[in-house]
Amino acid sequence: MKSTKRNFMAAVFAVAAVVALGAVSAAQAATAEDLNRDSAQALRTLQQSNRTAADISRNARAVLIFPNIVKAGLIFGGAYGEGTMMKGGRVTDYYNSVTGSWGLQAGAQSYGYVVFLMNDKAVDYVVKSSGWEIGVGPTVVAVDEGMAKNLSTSTLKDDAYAFIFNQQGLMAGVSIEGTKISRINRGNDKQAVR
Repeated sequence: MKSTKRNFMAAVFAVAAVVALGAVSAAQAATAEDLNRDSAQALRTLQQSNRTAADISRNARAVLIFPNIVKAGLIFGGAYGEGTMMKGGRVTDYYNSVTGSWGLQAGAQSYGYVVFLMNDKAVDYVVKSSGWEIGVGPTVVAVDEGMAKNLSTSTLKDDAYAFIFNQQGLMAGVSIEGTKISRINRGNDKQAVR
């Protein structure tokens, strides 16, 4: 009986690992040119569909944009995506977003998110750290529809504001708490956003 239970658990963990690794490898295929284009499009779409995001973006010192995060899991899960940091409408660096999780979960989903960095302290922390774990360091406020109604440029006091968008798939809810954002090398393929 114990060996059957152990074999079952080993099979569950193996399937979860395969699902999570599949999500990671699917999200890694983007080139620098793809990331530039997809990030610019994601930011434009968010600004056009969410007035609060458009207002906040005008006051941000820099913007982290992850246009496509892929998340999958079966008890153990993972999420991965790549994106850009933009300052003054130009791509300045490339970053990845990695999240690991465990617990009652099964399925796959994709989503995107944007983090508006509102002050130099937050930008410096992201640029100079060897990886920023959301929830440690600069204060990040996840903005949902209810909160967006109460935000204005005069009430912005936190270091960063995050917007999650384009959630699709079979898993419920998205949280970026505990996500690690790290700089990656994509060569010198940086360009102005049009």
